[in-house]
Amino acid sequence: MANKSIIIVGAGVGGLAAGVYARMNGYNTRIIEMHSKPGGQCTGWKRQDYTFDACIHHLFGCHPSSRLYQLWNELGAMPRDMVATRECTSVLESAGKIFFDFYDLYRLAEHLNTLSPGDHRTTREYIRAISAFAEKDAWGELIMGGGGGFFKIARTMLPVLRWIKPTMRQFGERFSDPFLKRAFPLLIYSMPEVPLMVHLVRHAYGLSGTLQWPIGGSRAFARSLEQRYRELGGEVYYRQRVEKILVKNDRAAGVVLSDGVEHHADIVISNADGRKTIMNLLGYKYTNKSIDACCQEPADETNWAVHVFLGVNRDLSHEPSALVILLDKPAVIANHTHYSLEMQLYGHDKTLAPPGKGVIKVELVSSYAFWKGLYADRQRYTEEKLKIADQVIALLERHYFNDLRSQIEVIDVPTIMTWERYMGGTHGFANFPNKKTTIISTIFGRKHEMQLPGLSNFFMVGQWVTSAGALFMNALSGRKAIQAICARDKRKFAIGA
Repeated sequence: MANKSIIIVGAGVGGLAAGVYARMNGYNTRIIEMHSKPGGQCTGWKRQDYTFDACIHHLFGCHPSSRLYQLWNELGAMPRDMVATRECTSVLESAGKIFFDFYDLYRLAEHLNTLSPGDHRTTREYIRAISAFAEKDAWGELIMGGGGGFFKIARTMLPVLRWIKPTMRQFGERFSDPFLKRAFPLLIYSMPEVPLMVHLVRHAYGLSGTLQWPIGGSRAFARSLEQRYRELGGEVYYRQRVEKILVKNDRAAGVVLSDGVEHHADIVISNADGRKTIMNLLGYKYTNKSIDACCQEPADETNWAVHVFLGVNRDLSHEPSALVILLDKPAVIANHTHYSLEMQLYGHDKTLAPPGKGVIKVELVSSYAFWKGLYADRQRYTEEKLKIADQVIALLERHYFNDLRSQIEVIDVPTIMTWERYMGGTHGFANFPNKKTTIISTIFGRKHEMQLPGLSNFFMVGQWVTSAGALFMNALSGRKAIQAICARDKRKFAIGA
């Protein structure tokens, strides 16, 4: 049993987690990664003296009181240096009015009542809703607690079930103040149709200190998982692309690399893009109607497609960590009409920029087809990125950051095509399968979809299984895959070196 081998395709968070738990349980493992560094989409990079972070906004599970902390501790990501921000998200209107969604409930209530005294009832309801979740480790108990944890938390969750159905947009409509009515629906990554409950849980975790920012960001966070994996004796190979998963008698048996070299193993786990795994690496052989539907090319709808990173000679330490600017008039950027700008301001992490300087990241939605077409002509592609950077800088300078252009030292504009090139994902980082995502599927994942019909000794982890972008969900998918392997091998799942 100790000599049983596993090959893991992809060193994303799901693949690294699978590797850590596999080593804890005595399996020999190799991770094969096409990129030059670990983390997959949990990534960041250096540009001159600045670090640009492309993943983490807030990290769940940063305090020992949460069961999610247990997961990160097992993976070597905790304990670590953290910083708590004072607010969840802030929203600024063109006239200068700003809504700080403070974690501190007394401060939040006072602030909202000052902004709109006539909305005191809605404000009171919002504060009570957050308070209802504040003493509950909702995600931790539901996700890590197992069956007993579910029933335990279900009893305590009865008083808050009323908050499952409303969306951010629907609750925002309760405010009479035009500014708050427009601002509130944008508090979760400018996604008005997200269930209000998700925001309430996130806000409650921010209040308790369970939601914080890991110093060093995604780059350092991913490295800590890789370090834990290597300390347990795991092997990882970078700059090697898997072209095919070897199958013998309907059993996964290894992989073939782009240079034709074969690597054999008893079990294969894929943390690569789900569609490309099923359609390309496995030749689209192990499917059914449900999987076929999930593998269809995503509809060409707008999604997060462009980041504009700015390294600035400006102190951002007193700025909100997350800011949405409501534009005074619509702006067409990357062939899409924008009514607001969503951004992260990294003044809370002094490791990402030189002293007295800071990093701004603006996130924009756009169409995959637009960028795919541009990418065929690299000159036009580059010109469009420069144009977008110029537009964004002008908007930031006009609405909030005076003299910003003169303070900019570094500009970087990765797009959805950058993600496709480095990560291999269909439609860049918005590469979820075509599955209906619900609160239940987000919380519990899709354990039954870790395997494919007719193929044994094969498992999938990451976004394909979770249909969620949360890091803890992707990490948990790796844990669940090894639990399933241990159960099949009739051995007790172990935690620890």
